Amino acid sequence: MRLLSLSLRDFRNVHEARLEPSARSTVLVGPNGQGKTNLLEALFLLCTLKPLRATRLAELVRFGAERARVQGDFEAPGGVRTVAVEIGPEGRTAFLDGKTLSSSDRLDAFFEGRAAVCFSPDDLLLVKGGPDQRRRFLDRAAFNRWPAVLTEAREYLRALRERNAALRHSAADVEESFREPLVRAGARLVARRLALLDELSPRMAEAFSQISGPEAASALLAYRPAAGLQVDGASEEQIAERLAGALAHRVARDREKGYTSAGPHMDDLLLSLGGRGARPYGSQGQQRALVLALKIAEIENLRDKLGRPPLLLLDDVSSELDPEKNGHLLRHLSALPGQAVLTTTDRRLLEPAAGEGAVFYQVRDGVFERDLPPVIPGS
Repeated sequence: MRLLSLSLRDFRNVHEARLEPSARSTVLVGPNGQGKTNLLEALFLLCTLKPLRATRLAELVRFGAERARVQGDFEAPGGVRTVAVEIGPEGRTAFLDGKTLSSSDRLDAFFEGRAAVCFSPDDLLLVKGGPDQRRRFLDRAAFNRWPAVLTEAREYLRALRERNAALRHSAADVEESFREPLVRAGARLVARRLALLDELSPRMAEAFSQISGPEAASALLAYRPAAGLQVDGASEEQIAERLAGALAHRVARDREKGYTSAGPHMDDLLLSLGGRGARPYGSQGQQRALVLALKIAEIENLRDKLGRPPLLLLDDVSSELDPEKNGHLLRHLSALPGQAVLTTTDRRLLEPAAGEGAVFYQVRDGVFERDLPPVIPGS
């Protein structure tokens, strides 16, 4: 699926903009704070219905405006499909070919094979940051792989809120009635994460070896559930049984604290090098190579499983990586047949990898202006 055009209205600092991206590389150039990342966030919203950075949807609406709208035309096997997302006081509304999708509609047709992978400087904190960042990565990657994860994650969060409310306000026997839907939804989410890691782990190890050299320590991923839950090699049914047992065992503690202390919302992803934790023992260079390998693994996995590469969104990553790792990333991306949208403060960082047919836009104060093609030495 190829993005043919993108339009924004009152999104972040963008009053109104329309872009026609290249079939290969589209590069947004400009100083920080001008709106380059806002366009990536708009694209991510179109592909996932989730904000890339915002903690509240209202943050996406331009100051002083009532609502924001993002719309894209995508070339699909059956023809051009128009998808849009509108953010207003009532929340988020999705549209497919002009028709509003209600909460009861299946979202398969809306997503229809669209997947977006974003790589930003914040991703370099996947190793050093807290478990919430790694859980967010897992769930975004799982959603790209299986769009049904969006609905499944919502079911889990709804069940989690209901159980937490029961823990704080209900009689002791009431909590048990809220436990079963939480266990069912939680086991499904954990099973999805484990299946994803099975696919990503060998790809990440191979990419890390390519980046760091064959003599480098081996890179591994491992899932660490909260409360000592054992899930390795377990079926979804077994995960559900063990999660139910953990919640029943911890119910007194959970009631005292007022929240659920076991489940996928508390789990973590471990990244290790040579059998030792990458966070306490890895050098900064090793940690960045590990994150880069993880992103490449996600891209390659989607390319293999979906039959096409995802839409790639790269937010000023070249300024954060050393020349060697930046070169490896750009060589990898330039070899992919799909679309990429990249941002940079320095056009020269990306011109060598932009390739034939690249489109450049200058960005300033939320305004996007088509620029001249890159200058190729000797031409």
